[in-house]
Amino acid sequence: MTELDAVADGEYTAVVDSIEDGLATVFFEQDETEVGHGVIDASELPEDSRHANAILSVTVADGKLTEIDYRSEQTATRQEAAQDRFDRLSSRPPTDDEE
Repeated sequence: MTELDAVADGEYTAVVDSIEDGLATVFFEQDETEVGHGVIDASELPEDSRHANAILSVTVADGKLTEIDYRSEQTATRQEAAQDRFDRLSSRPPTDDEE
């Protein structure tokens, strides 16, 4: 099952949003701008990319993924950046006694 009819043919960075019941929701980006999303059978993804926040380089042709390449280094870098942002936002400011 592939639902990519709304995604134009082309090359994209794809980000796996979630996988539930064997279906992956994937967001497609070009130049760091989201341009669409779709739902595909998770088995179409490389095995090591079948998780949330996996980053892929993909080609879409005729509503189907024709080339898929898992970007493990980009995935790790993005996850580290997100964790850093979370850590900074979750740390409480020092009190007057701590300064």
